[in-house]
Amino acid sequence: MHTHASPSTTASPHASSAPLSKAMVRRIVFSSSVGNALEWFDFLVYGYFATIIAKEFFPMQDEWLSTLFAIATFGISFLMRPLGAVVLGIYGDRKGRKAALTLAIALMMVGTFTMAVMPPYASIGIAAPLLILLARLVQGFAVGGEFGSATAFMVEHSASRRGYYASWQFASQGLAAITAATFGSLLTAWMSPEHLSSWGWRLPFVFGLLVGPVGFYIRSHLDETPEFLELRKAREAAGERKDASEAKGVSFANQWVNLVLAVGIVAQSTVGVYVLQLYMPMYAVKQLHMSAAASFGVVVLNGGLQFIFSPVMGALSDRIGRIRIMLTTSILMGVMIYPMFAWLQSHPTIGWLMALQAIAGIFKAAYSGPMPSLMSEIFPTHVRSTGLSIGYSIGVTIFGGFAPTIVETFIHLTGDKLAPSYYVLLAAVLSGLSLIIVAQRMRRVRPLQNVQPA
Repeated sequence: MHTHASPSTTASPHASSAPLSKAMVRRIVFSSSVGNALEWFDFLVYGYFATIIAKEFFPMQDEWLSTLFAIATFGISFLMRPLGAVVLGIYGDRKGRKAALTLAIALMMVGTFTMAVMPPYASIGIAAPLLILLARLVQGFAVGGEFGSATAFMVEHSASRRGYYASWQFASQGLAAITAATFGSLLTAWMSPEHLSSWGWRLPFVFGLLVGPVGFYIRSHLDETPEFLELRKAREAAGERKDASEAKGVSFANQWVNLVLAVGIVAQSTVGVYVLQLYMPMYAVKQLHMSAAASFGVVVLNGGLQFIFSPVMGALSDRIGRIRIMLTTSILMGVMIYPMFAWLQSHPTIGWLMALQAIAGIFKAAYSGPMPSLMSEIFPTHVRSTGLSIGYSIGVTIFGGFAPTIVETFIHLTGDKLAPSYYVLLAAVLSGLSLIIVAQRMRRVRPLQNVQPA
């Protein structure tokens, strides 16, 4: 009897069991990851150049308040994620993963295009920050449905390698972090402050704008997943033509416990990005008084480790189980994060910052690599895209979107430079508890699944 590596055995019997060709695997991975990579590249670049964007679009006499408004605009876009998750998640569950993925990346390009061409406040006045905010809201809506549809698309091509395929969601985040930080490091090192402020900061968004159409083209020529096609056939055979409102009701009415647990699982992963990747260059410059170019370079290390080890950990989770790896990482992160930040504050050098980022990158990969496949196994196929999208979007909105704002404000008000460690510790504890509950629920469900597969 086939033994699934995850603590739960929720693979659909309709999942494709035939081995996929290497060319098909590459298409699946790239098409599903490119939107996620573009999303994180755009968001990370926005965060890295937040001080410049603040001066260009949110000019105020108080520099800290100007920066805070720029970061808050970044955070406000996350409020649209749950709405996008509901709309695009239901769309993906009713019309197919391919349709949702194609629509999501088209909407994402709107935000990237706006950032690349928007005139500054000095040219068009209050319209500049308002249009930037509108673009971020549109992108937040699109991103809300990206994770669920892309993850469902990956895992529904292979029941036995779900961990490996879905791990590329976060490997692509690591690649996006490498690219964004490389842009930040090179531009700040090679360009004069005047040129960087006037037009140089737009170059990464132009780069992202060039990548988007490639992803759109590939997604529009994809084949739908075997598992979803089987589900569609079953619906047609049974005459089950549920409309979107009914699908929404199923997701929220019958899956609310799974949604809450999914939000808790996301906490550690999203804080690892928004505090330990996005916020760290600003933290290194403002609190540790390091050079901007050096701080960006250190993030490349973090992203590189995430890019390399996420697929390794995803594949390992197919063998030894998702929760075993993730829970171990939560415990280690909870134990080590405060001492690491305390040591860094006492020894504010590039070497120790690199050590912290290296450990954080490995922990991020170990936790996030298996995470998408575990989340996909929480939800049944007919609401998988919706459940994944909503659970992930709410988790990112609550714990990630405003994380830099919260941490920066806490440091400003209290003077405590260890604030990032408190936030990461809280997320690790919450995610650890959620994983324990999921493991217990899966143990109770497993006997029933062995008798009658879901």
